[in-house]
Amino acid sequence: MIEVNPEHENLSELGKGGTQPQRVLETFPNRNPERDYIVDLHTNEFTCLCPKTGQPDFADIVIRYVPDQKIVESKSLKLYLWSYRDEGVFHEHFANLLLDDLVAAIEPRWCRVEVTFNARGGIGITVSADHGAFPEAAY
Repeated sequence: MIEVNPEHENLSELGKGGTQPQRVLETFPNRNPERDYIVDLHTNEFTCLCPKTGQPDFADIVIRYVPDQKIVESKSLKLYLWSYRDEGVFHEHFANLLLDDLVAAIEPRWCRVEVTFNARGGIGITVSADHGAFPEAAY
């Protein structure tokens, strides 16, 4: 029998089937808060809509952060990103919304969000947003 770990009490979506998009970032405790290390998260499946035309936009997202006390749970991140699928949002606004929501959820020592949108109309857009100072010991 699997023991229930108190670190997992707040993880409501992990291991659950039939999930739906939701704008909630769940976290779990960092077991190594005394050490600076980098967490890299990447997806090439992000979609949202142009807020003016309703046309679909597709993007690659790279999230890099140095955790402090909390780590973002990846399934909740997937559901969070999915929640933008039918929403109109400008590229620049989305990257900053994502960074703000990550910072609010995990309070990292440092975080960088880089969103590279596919070209539409011949112009591709990459938006990078940072929070905090990069700790040199993490690299």
